[in-house]
Amino acid sequence: MKSSRKKYSVEFKIWAVKTCIGHKSVRLAADKLRINKNSLQHWKNLFREGKLTLQERSGPDPDPKKTARLHKELKNITLERDILKEGAGILHLDKRSVYQFIRENTGRFPVGKMCQVFHATPSCYYKWLKRLYSGRAAHKAFVTSEITRIYHWSQCRYGSPRIAVELSAIGIKVSRAFVAKIMMENHLRSILKTKFRKTTDSSHKYLTARNILEQEFKTSRCNEVWVSDITYIETNEGWLYLTVVIELFDRKVIGWSLSETLKAKETSIRAFKNAIANRPLESGQKLLFHSDKGTQYACLWFTSMLEGTGQITRSMSGRGNCYDNAVAESFFKTLKTELVYHKTYATKEKAKESISAYIENFYNKHRRHSALGNLTIEEFQKRNHSVKK
Repeated sequence: MKSSRKKYSVEFKIWAVKTCIGHKSVRLAADKLRINKNSLQHWKNLFREGKLTLQERSGPDPDPKKTARLHKELKNITLERDILKEGAGILHLDKRSVYQFIRENTGRFPVGKMCQVFHATPSCYYKWLKRLYSGRAAHKAFVTSEITRIYHWSQCRYGSPRIAVELSAIGIKVSRAFVAKIMMENHLRSILKTKFRKTTDSSHKYLTARNILEQEFKTSRCNEVWVSDITYIETNEGWLYLTVVIELFDRKVIGWSLSETLKAKETSIRAFKNAIANRPLESGQKLLFHSDKGTQYACLWFTSMLEGTGQITRSMSGRGNCYDNAVAESFFKTLKTELVYHKTYATKEKAKESISAYIENFYNKHRRHSALGNLTIEEFQKRNHSVKK
């Protein structure tokens, strides 16, 4: 009767011993190699004693098919060993952890082999993967569409910080870094800041006021401090001059004027009258009105109008110091970088329509302001009910 005992080549025995040394466990290595653990232990002892070595053969060359098969088996066993070594920590975890390991290591090991080692069904893994990606992809596509919508709604003015806050306001909780990544992937870049040039002429004969504000731009109530300034807007028909009055408490542009001359009655006076109409002073309320030393704010017509109220104290910036009126300067910088520098106004009328829409429909209503904790002016007003819109 023929013996059913399986015979192994010397090469296989040596390789099996080395695999056993790598596993540091005769039983585990024997199980993976599908051989008797006592045989493997015996080979290991012989190898240590130097009795298991490759020797020169005088006989015929081995069968190439058999050699190729053995090499294939050794390669598979080595691969299984490497997978087990890498994923030893998930052997007793649930299928989801196994699937997660397979997904994370698809670039290193074949999916089929990992499924075989961890006793997972490839079809089940691919179903899990499809559900995972379809859910994430749908969420990402939705968030991307919202980011794109907000970006274009702001006319390319919002970067990732304001868009992240805008998303949060409508119930979509994502990080600023995630928004920045989506914007980068979709080539959405906020409008870059450009340098603003100061154009105030303070060389005149009128008396000026001292600087009472002293760059203290935080206020505790409405109608405590207003700031004002004038800037130039270029059109193909000539220059326009924009005068604004800003309430420091909620940063709203409460009065503004677009004129074709720099006369006080068309700039500072008109803007102030609009401001006092939109946000009238209550009886006994004291207001500080801060501006630069320009003629429009120092002339007798304007100063007499302020002093005539009996409630307004004037304050003026130091000569050549734009930081003393930083809030008004910042508004002009924002206006120009978000709107004016990206437009070519063919007519003065087109410029007036564009700037009016920006101030009234965007800046005062929907734009988020870092000075207000990234709230819109209307949101800030709702939190501070004492503010008169």
